[in-house]
Amino acid sequence: MELSNKTARQLFEEVKANPTRRRFGFGRKPALINVDLQKAYTCVGEFKTAYETDPRQIEYVNQLSALFRAGGCPVVWSYVAYMTHADDAGVWGTRTDTPDSLQNIKVGSRRAEFDDRLQIDRVRDVIVNKRYASVFHETNIGSIFTYHGVDTVIVTGGSTSGCVRATVVDSLSRSYRTIVPEECVADKHESPHFANLYDMALKYADVMPVREVLDFMAAYQPRKD
Repeated sequence: MELSNKTARQLFEEVKANPTRRRFGFGRKPALINVDLQKAYTCVGEFKTAYETDPRQIEYVNQLSALFRAGGCPVVWSYVAYMTHADDAGVWGTRTDTPDSLQNIKVGSRRAEFDDRLQIDRVRDVIVNKRYASVFHETNIGSIFTYHGVDTVIVTGGSTSGCVRATVVDSLSRSYRTIVPEECVADKHESPHFANLYDMALKYADVMPVREVLDFMAAYQPRKD
């Protein structure tokens, strides 16, 4: 193991400045997955579990979502919430039991609600109540993407080290070209945030500025063949 006194942020900045992997790139048909942008994780000052990394994250996510809709590409929003007894949290819900615990985000509660700043099309967009880390786990997202011919997945949301990373790994494992707009993901602390951006950039995804994704989608034209 190589030893270093560099911070996770420094390691990630080095990878950005001197990439050692070629990009997966954009394919023929992209989809957007916005992971758990719900009040439990976005309302800083109201909930202990909430966090913010880039203050423009929600703004960027709204811009991306509008461009994906305009291009006829799927837009997915996930949120985590459990039944009253939380049996659907499984073993994941057994580690702690406080008012802030994961399994105590109840269906219909304020903590389960999407952030009020989000611009969600509740007619056209796909909304998924997930129970585990990855948006792909035991949901119908794979079938939806197959129907739409998706080969590229852009992932936003939180947390970078948790549900975003799990979704990214599952996306790549299903052979989707996977992209993470750096300004569109967030975490509680900078060390896990940048450590996971570093790890995803080296292994599982293209981590790139959101501007590149916005520019691609602004010019995107669906292929007819």
